[in-house]
Amino acid sequence: MSAPDPEPRCPRCGTAYSEGQEYCLQCGERLPRHGGLITRLGAGWRRRLGWYPGDWVWPALLALVIAAAAGAASAIWLADRSDASGQTIVQTSRISTVHSTQSAPEPTTATATTVTTATTATQPPPPPPQKRPIAWPAGHGGWTIVLDSLPAATGHAQAYAEARRAIRSGLKRVGVLVSSSYSSLHPGYLVVFTGVYSNEVAAQSAILNAHQHGYGGAYARRITP
Repeated sequence: MSAPDPEPRCPRCGTAYSEGQEYCLQCGERLPRHGGLITRLGAGWRRRLGWYPGDWVWPALLALVIAAAAGAASAIWLADRSDASGQTIVQTSRISTVHSTQSAPEPTTATATTVTTATTATQPPPPPPQKRPIAWPAGHGGWTIVLDSLPAATGHAQAYAEARRAIRSGLKRVGVLVSSSYSSLHPGYLVVFTGVYSNEVAAQSAILNAHQHGYGGAYARRITP
């Protein structure tokens, strides 16, 4: 045998009421006309929490549930559209890349030959390697790097041998001059030099190169006709 239905009570104050009664005699709350789900929910709410806000809470909760479900469905739909859009972009980019690679012209042999010929023609030819000592330019003043000085009376062969050794070491514009021909030098010497420079700064910057080629005592000197 099933248990009898519980006695209906006011959802606000819990006072029992009879069927057909519209208002609670204790608190004046409007009573539900028929027993059912809302009545049972109200009674359960009151038993658990000790108070009951009223029948309006159930439609409000139902509306909240419907809104949450609609928001979740909308988020899933937007995510699906975003994935579909991203896939289309990737495929389009891939097609464009392939098309660009296939349409790029390849250089012909004739074009490559023409470019190589033009580049070679614009480069100045390298100076011929120095084979023998040079003389100081006639009537020209300037600066040079002195490698060695030997007596003019006895050191002719030794001076030219030293000049040839400097040429073989890799120094440029190596020569021998007679100091008596220039007012800026002490007379009576054969001077082994490297380089002809227009100013002292250029000559001083070239001294390190002479030192690196084995001439640690090299120095800059002015040459005046």
